[in-house]
Amino acid sequence: MSERLDPAAVLPHLMQLGTVLNRSQLVERAMDHVGLPIDRPGLTVLMTLRMAGQPLRVGEIAARMQVVGPHVTRHLHDLEGAGLVRRVTDPTDQRARLIELTDSGAAAAGRYLEAILGWFTGAVADWSEEDQVTFGRLLSRFVNDLQARVAELD
Repeated sequence: MSERLDPAAVLPHLMQLGTVLNRSQLVERAMDHVGLPIDRPGLTVLMTLRMAGQPLRVGEIAARMQVVGPHVTRHLHDLEGAGLVRRVTDPTDQRARLIELTDSGAAAAGRYLEAILGWFTGAVADWSEEDQVTFGRLLSRFVNDLQARVAELD
């Protein structure tokens, strides 16, 4: 007989994970550790650009962050002032602007990722390679499927 997922048994663990991530201030600790003088939404813009691996329009950044454009625009001024991003002309449409990481922004994002990923890697260091791979695959699948279900509600 196969075991099925008991959502009622999983929910407390999901809530505990959220609490650990929020109370530990892991994001803020990593930003302090690497010397990033920005707020959390600014970091999200920075990481969105880093993960994209290319310059993006403000609307695309907003879509990937699942927020509205003005939310992103508000944070771009601070990021530009800190020398972490810059606006460049879109080569496919000279009227439009793209946002790209500066060398300093790319380096800061890399240092942040290194800190966060180091802590996550340390948390599963004693797991078997198979468990680590399975966890990564299933977590990605769960998040994607849950996002799709939530999108159906909208």
